Amino acid sequence: MRLLVIGGVAAGLSAAARARRLDPGLEIVVLEKGPAISYGACGLPYYVEGRIRRAGELIVYTPEYFRKARNITVRTGARVISIAHPRREAVLENGERVHYDRLVIATGARPRRVDIPGAGQPHVFTLHTLDDAERLKAYLREKQPKRAVVVGAGYIGLEAADALRRNGLAVTLVEQSAHVLHRGDAELTKAVQERLERFRVALCWNARAPEIGSYDLAVLAVGLQPNVEIAVEAGVELGRTGAIRVDERMETNLSGVYAAGDCAEALHLVTGRPAYIPLGTTANKMGRVAGANAAGGRDRFGGVVGTAIVNVFGMGVAITGLSVEQARREGFAPVSARITARSRQSYFGGRPITVELVADSGTRRLLGGSVWGEEGVEGRINVIATALHNRMRVEDIEQLDLAYAPPFATVWDPVLIAAQQLSKMV
Repeated sequence: MRLLVIGGVAAGLSAAARARRLDPGLEIVVLEKGPAISYGACGLPYYVEGRIRRAGELIVYTPEYFRKARNITVRTGARVISIAHPRREAVLENGERVHYDRLVIATGARPRRVDIPGAGQPHVFTLHTLDDAERLKAYLREKQPKRAVVVGAGYIGLEAADALRRNGLAVTLVEQSAHVLHRGDAELTKAVQERLERFRVALCWNARAPEIGSYDLAVLAVGLQPNVEIAVEAGVELGRTGAIRVDERMETNLSGVYAAGDCAEALHLVTGRPAYIPLGTTANKMGRVAGANAAGGRDRFGGVVGTAIVNVFGMGVAITGLSVEQARREGFAPVSARITARSRQSYFGGRPITVELVADSGTRRLLGGSVWGEEGVEGRINVIATALHNRMRVEDIEQLDLAYAPPFATVWDPVLIAAQQLSKMV
């Protein structure tokens, strides 16, 4: 029995590793089109910034490790161009045909194409792969550009603007909408804007495509597009988001074919509908489930709530679930409460932290939240995400028994204060 995995980064290698644990005798082959596997893509902006000195520090495992320690064959530079499922074969670019009994498609995503004049010029970059980061780093070192434009105010765009500014460039951030992080949250956007302006990043909201030729360097960060072409040609169905449709076992409409990671949809636990939220944390979980079931297990992936955090010049900005605008579009009747309090006792240097909670006015069920500040952000957003996973109501959150000691928190944690305020409104 051979399990073939297409894609050797987060989802693919999680699938392979999990399958090996469940079935020591299974033959497992991973095909990766790029030159590197198992690297931390979320660390790429910090390598560009200079906080990470060598690109190799981002590589977690090598093909040799998987061969020796896991008995998994990992081939790099092996680009799959088609899948012939009736024959159980994957066809490589060089014409080679690789047989499989079961298949995991973990082809990931690619930067979304933008119709911007000059987007193909040598000074225009994306920041998606290890090679992208190394080329951008080399350009900064060799060309020493002075002015940069970043297109897109999502996670990568914000981190790229931060990294380039810390390299001494004058940076302009251009966003075609009026908000950051695709969230439709005016207050969150205002907080991020104030932070960017404090560090002298120029902002252009509701902007058309910039004149790339007038800058020394450009980074395009307008989102991701799932790599689904070879899957579709093989008969795999797509979902409402344009990514691969899977069930809770990560199986596609083709028996024995699974999909995981940035090429696949996931159930959004707040809306109850499929969503496309390409994040490394989700990819690893999906891959683990796909690998288990491909090896004969019966695992299931419950879904996501869209939790993410980004560093903007030392300020953590975190989101989970739905904003008010998103909740309204999904048919809820949302209300929200936003408070600013100390992250810990002031005599221990507590800094201001802002917490917003969103709930449905009819059911009092929590729908989402956001947190931003210079410390304590990650812990609070994780509390809110946990509440969303458990479909908690506002009164449940008010009663949470959260830790307190002056060096770490306040007697009334900011999450509890926000819940108390929200309770008055629902």
